[in-house]
Amino acid sequence: MVLSVFNGFSRLSAEQLSKVDADLKITAAEGKTIADADSLVALLAEIEGVRAAGAVIEERAMLVGDHARIPVEFKAVTADYRGIVNLDEVMIDGVFLNSLDSTACMQISVGVANRTGLRPGVNSTAALYVPRRKGRINPANPASSLRSESMIVSGVVEAERAEVDNDRIIIPLASARRLLDYESEATSIELATEGDADKVAEEVKARLGEGYNVLDRRMQQADAFRMIAVEKWITFMMLVFILIIASFNIVSTLSLLVVEKRHDMSVIRAMGASRKSVRGIFAWQGFMITLIGGAAGIVVGIGLSLLQQHFGLIRLAGDPDALTISVYPVAVEFSDIFVVLAAVAVIGAACSQVTRIFTKNIR
Repeated sequence: MVLSVFNGFSRLSAEQLSKVDADLKITAAEGKTIADADSLVALLAEIEGVRAAGAVIEERAMLVGDHARIPVEFKAVTADYRGIVNLDEVMIDGVFLNSLDSTACMQISVGVANRTGLRPGVNSTAALYVPRRKGRINPANPASSLRSESMIVSGVVEAERAEVDNDRIIIPLASARRLLDYESEATSIELATEGDADKVAEEVKARLGEGYNVLDRRMQQADAFRMIAVEKWITFMMLVFILIIASFNIVSTLSLLVVEKRHDMSVIRAMGASRKSVRGIFAWQGFMITLIGGAAGIVVGIGLSLLQQHFGLIRLAGDPDALTISVYPVAVEFSDIFVVLAAVAVIGAACSQVTRIFTKNIR
């Protein structure tokens, strides 16, 4: 049941990723940028299974508004980026626009909106500043070391992920290239796929060759999923230690049983049974007690987990409108069942071997 809860949170994380992360993301294996990203976008768009492709630039900058200035991380995309990621799903105010009346537009996260007071339509203009990459800098004029561009806020997004909602903004790719003195460079290329994403990823790797990393959604957020996996298996090991401690109850019960059945063992020995067969009786009894108890527990655990998974019997406390989910997420995976059963079997085998110690003085 505990492992199923971790599986539920892992699936929930994967669903949250699908809101703002592309199916596939391509980055340079060495260096920060992809030199001729526009040509690669055209090449990748021809691959079967690729629904849309676009160049992306991600960088840090300073956002300066009328009432606040904060560091942000911008993601620069083209006007057709909604074909790669459905931004309308996470837009809580305004709309996605790349430009309006020749003025660049940006979409800000809910965290940026709260800290700066920027909103679509009201107090909607801010400037983005980045360090100048090329050219000489005049020490007498510190402002010359920065490049800036004014933009209009056209929307507010909320992805329900802290790393996105805290300081992310979305700006036009052309504006980012002007600010950073890029021509056709990009820090990554994002793809939307249809069909088997793994098969498309293999085809993309074959087309690009060496020098590029092709990342699916889980690989893009590898640290988050690794943390969930580590927590899951550390918790599993703690529960195994609890089972080991509980198994001493079985060992103590079997030791008393050996003392109680000494007369019966003598009778069986007199009837011709070997010491090994008598010891085997108690060894098998200890093993079967553990295995049958573990199997019964697994059946009950699977039943309760499936009930929670399909009917949501246990709900989260709090305002449902303020929560991402209203019930504890649970997902039963058969691989976990085999792992738990194997752990129970090993503990049962250990108990049976310990029981043999109590029967070594059988006459």
